[in-house]
Amino acid sequence: MTGPLSAILGFGLFGVFCLAFTEKILPIPPSHVLLLFLGMTAAPDDGTLAILLGVTTLASTTGCLVWYTVGRRIGIDRADRLVERFGRYVFLRPETYRKLGQAYRRNHVRVSLLAQFIPTVRNYLPIAAGALCLPALPFVVATLAGATLWNAGFLLTGYALHGSGQSPLAVGFRIIAIVVALETAFMLALRYGPACWRRIRPMLG
Repeated sequence: MTGPLSAILGFGLFGVFCLAFTEKILPIPPSHVLLLFLGMTAAPDDGTLAILLGVTTLASTTGCLVWYTVGRRIGIDRADRLVERFGRYVFLRPETYRKLGQAYRRNHVRVSLLAQFIPTVRNYLPIAAGALCLPALPFVVATLAGATLWNAGFLLTGYALHGSGQSPLAVGFRIIAIVVALETAFMLALRYGPACWRRIRPMLG
């Protein structure tokens, strides 16, 4: 995997942009593995790390806008059918998509931000944003903020591991387990949180 990545990185910042953009369209390799690799191998100093953060965040946001545009053109019914039919092939569970799509209707800015911290969902939930015809500017701002935080976390982790001799893929797999656990916790909170809050609120007065 690192061979093709290294070859693409030979094109400089344009290669970095293409990698981060392509990951938004089809998450292979997963973004956290890609960003760890970039932080460990393509950032010799703080200045370069900052540039990588800017380029990858711009590419991630651009990829989200592509899916937003797709959703806008096809509408909510066709978007739902698309996820139902093909979601399993890109590791997107239809039930996860539906629950976050429902949450979008209640608070699209917050969900646009939080979606950037859920693997695979962060790639394809913009389809729902477009299909629901959510305002583009708040969507872009929230997505940009979320992508900045997500990318910064993994780039900084990779940068901190620079020179440690650890494999980006080995570190990536360990982080996958952590990310999946956080995703599960988030989905449980999304499902049961409102009911728990309704029960606790009267007790708080």
